[in-house]
Amino acid sequence: MMKAVVYNKSVKPDRLVYCDVEKPVPKDDELLVRIRSVSVNAADYRSMKMGMIPARKIFGADISGVVESTGNNVTLFRPGDEIVGELSGCGFGGFADFAIATGNAIVPKPAGLSFEEAAALPMASMTALQALRNKGNLQEGQEVLILGSSGGVGTMAIQLAKHLGAVVTAVCSTRNVEQARSLGADLVIDYTREDFTAGNRKYDLILAVNGNYSLLKCRNALKPDGRYVMVGGALTQIFKAIVIGKPLSLGRRKMLFLAAKTNTDDLKFLLNLASDGIIRPVIEKFHTPEATAEAMQYAAGGHARGKVVIRWS
Repeated sequence: MMKAVVYNKSVKPDRLVYCDVEKPVPKDDELLVRIRSVSVNAADYRSMKMGMIPARKIFGADISGVVESTGNNVTLFRPGDEIVGELSGCGFGGFADFAIATGNAIVPKPAGLSFEEAAALPMASMTALQALRNKGNLQEGQEVLILGSSGGVGTMAIQLAKHLGAVVTAVCSTRNVEQARSLGADLVIDYTREDFTAGNRKYDLILAVNGNYSLLKCRNALKPDGRYVMVGGALTQIFKAIVIGKPLSLGRRKMLFLAAKTNTDDLKFLLNLASDGIIRPVIEKFHTPEATAEAMQYAAGGHARGKVVIRWS
């Protein structure tokens, strides 16, 4: 047996219960990982809200831990290896003492990172990197505007955009202005005092970590060949970005949506950047496993600074 936080729709209001469940057994191509830390993502609480429940009814995608055992066909990892992973593609399961992973979902943890730091990186950093580099085609010297710059993806996006050589403008609330500056933003706009669309400044890339801003206003803030890339957001915001973004992209300006994908090469690259001190995960809160429901509620409120991490063991 093991401890886990399990979804139970009859338990109100959180629908999450910390309880004993059967310890999973890895199949031939799988590994069993002892969880050390796990971070909360929008993929966890939004999937739960939409009724997209994992088979084992255990959420948690971004993990760090130690390989406990391996299936017969696993050759790249062995018991005792310290790893980092993103489990959304193999059934989630991170809110537990042990989780099942596949070789294409995990990578070795650099010695220079703690388990907490490592668990805060996968989904947020891969989303930011793929939005800036792949969809946004960000080039050195270009100007990028980051909307929603204080959460997990936004804090990573500021640092990665600077690493890629861009001039970064971050948009956030008053309480997060100094944080954005400390992460390297060249200019910070406090949206409670200033509307970024009201001025004449134009951007090569606008990265929207949510869909809270008018698509038309964002398009008008782009340079003639600029790109708008939206990541995350509520289902209605995503639908609007895809449907309305298409006709708004008929000219040279492009309005795009990114659904990030787990890529172990990207994850290794990002972990090495963090290990070298080039980027750093911002972690606002640490929770115990028993307080996972509280951690989910706080992250779902949309005002977390960086990441919320659960120290599992």
